[in-house]
Amino acid sequence: MVSFGIEFLANEPAEKLAELVAFSEENGLEYAWITDHYNNRDSFSLLTYIAARTKTIKLGTGVTNPYTRTAVQLASAIATVNEVSEGRAVLGIGPGDKVTFDSLGIIWDKPLETIRETVDVIRQMQTGKKMSYDGKILKIKSAKLNFGKGSNIPPVYIGAQGPNMLKLAGEIGDGALVNASHPEDFKFAVKLLKEGRSGRDFSTFDLGAYTSFSVASKKEDALKAAKPVTAFIVAGSPDAVLKKHGISDNDVQKLRDAFKVSFADAVKAVTPEMMDAFAICGTPDDCIEKINGLIKVGVTQVVAGSPIGPDRTAAIKLVGKEIIPHFK
Repeated sequence: MVSFGIEFLANEPAEKLAELVAFSEENGLEYAWITDHYNNRDSFSLLTYIAARTKTIKLGTGVTNPYTRTAVQLASAIATVNEVSEGRAVLGIGPGDKVTFDSLGIIWDKPLETIRETVDVIRQMQTGKKMSYDGKILKIKSAKLNFGKGSNIPPVYIGAQGPNMLKLAGEIGDGALVNASHPEDFKFAVKLLKEGRSGRDFSTFDLGAYTSFSVASKKEDALKAAKPVTAFIVAGSPDAVLKKHGISDNDVQKLRDAFKVSFADAVKAVTPEMMDAFAICGTPDDCIEKINGLIKVGVTQVVAGSPIGPDRTAAIKLVGKEIIPHFK
């Protein structure tokens, strides 16, 4: 059975985000993921605030990283969210953005090993016992959380795109968050996740499709809202990914050239093929059709990411009233 989540950027006041997450909860969404970027509001602070104002929805970082925050900081932060939410915390963690780290003077080194060791430390610290750690990257002589008893260790979701990180996610994660909206991308991901799992049971692994999502009663309204996001995705996608989806070099070049003129011109250059490859978009029935395609290839959680719809409140209501019931 598929579950549904929603992503919110940490660029709005805590009160507004708490209202949106509570509304999502009322409409049957099971997960809320809050983005974590240093130049927005602090995601763990927001999650703690939201936790106190919601009842059932699971709350996670979508996603944090082990470079701007240390392993012990992350352990304390997620344990705090878990305490306030009474066991509803989930930790989304990935290697982060090298370009951002370069601008901050942070060395982005050995991401696979850093993720592996950070997750290991976070899990060990959730037990509440004193621990030491002698890893290739992390060296901890003595650390212990002074709260929590480890009865409920938050599930860990690895934000993964490349082959090696996908394999690692399968090996050490309780789930994965993959930025994609098309079944072809998940055929590739599932193969690598299962390789990382090395024969262990994959049925309990939660594969999250972190989608660009836009739903509205009128298809053209949903398309209009999603095109700006798709323009950014296409402009930043590797050529190999674009070729895999059958998007012509000529159309890609037109879009990238249009960005040099204006953002509005770039949006106009978005083609139907680009929308099909990089967004779940349209009426509830249109979205249901695309979600069915994701489920067939192994997706178990659909995360409605930016823009969600031309009107977020209306879109959340459509997801809750017309999309989720179809899959329950």
